[in-house]
Formats: sequence, C-alpha cells, structure tokens
Amino acid sequence: MELKDALLKRRSVRKFTDQMVSDELIDELMHAAMSGPSACNVKPWEFYVVKDPETIKLLKKATRYSNMDSKLIIVVVGNITLIPGILAGYWVQDCSAATENILLRATDLGLGCVWCGVHPTEKFVKNVSEILGLKSKQIPLNIIHVGYPLEEPEPRDQYNPKKIHII
Repeated sequence: MELKDALLKRRSVRKFTDQMVSDELIDELMHAAMSGPSACNVKPWEFYVVKDPETIKLLKKATRYSNMDSKLIIVVVGNITLIPGILAGYWVQDCSAATENILLRATDLGLGCVWCGVHPTEKFVKNVSEILGLKSKQIPLNIIHVGYPLEEPEPRDQYNPKKIHII
C-alpha cells in the first residue's frame, strides 16, 4: 500500500472479527512503532501487548472510551526514568509518534485499530497502571485496540486549506 493510501484509509475501527492477530503481525507493528522519531533519540516508549482475555476485559473498562471487542490490545507507555530532565515533557510526543506508526502499519497490514486516550486523565492512568502493574515512572499514554475489522470505514481526506497559515 502506498503511504498516501494508508494515510487516507487509516480510520478508527471499533468492531472486530474473532480472528486473532498473529505474532508475526504483532512483530511488524512493534517494528513500526519503534521506527518513530524520538527527541534526542531517547526512545522512552514501552509497549504492553495484551492477548490475555481477562486482562483485555479489565482494560476495556479502564476508561470511558476503551470498551471495544478486539482480541489484542497494545498499551503505549512512556517510561520517564529514561528521560533526562530537560527532555521530560517530550515523552508524549515520542509515544504519540510511535502510536501513529502502529496505526498506519496496521492499516497497511489489513488490520483495524482505534487509539483510546489514557493520559492525561488521572483516573484512567491509575486504572491502566494498576491493571498492568506499572511503576510510578511508567505512564500509560493510550490503549490501542487491534484486530481484523468487521467493517471498514471509507477512506477520507480531511484536508482543510483554512487550517494552513503561510507566513
């Protein structure tokens, strides 16, 4: 798939088939995630790949927005112990870039996914951290449901020239 096609085809998918995502495809997603840019190449990301049905059930209830029926969840976590003080706030950008790479690669592989925000809502961060047993310096940014889409939204171009300011 061409990059432009993946960009336009990438849409939030909230309904999935029962088909499991193979370990080979999960590996592809992880390679894509870690190919993202990182401030000063710190790479503060960690990825919790959740296939256990009981843990998935808990994560589905961890936020108001994460109750989907996927068989695979990836939780993107920023480990702020890896970040020097001057770069402390950049973990969000680094982990967001990794997340977008996961979403685009999933689209390229014929998978569907949806990014459900966790950080900065304290209650959601606490819930996910408890479920995964995260340490205090590990902050969950999001929950990504991944699977084979039950339905595929039409590709769309959201281009709006009014959002461009050339100076």
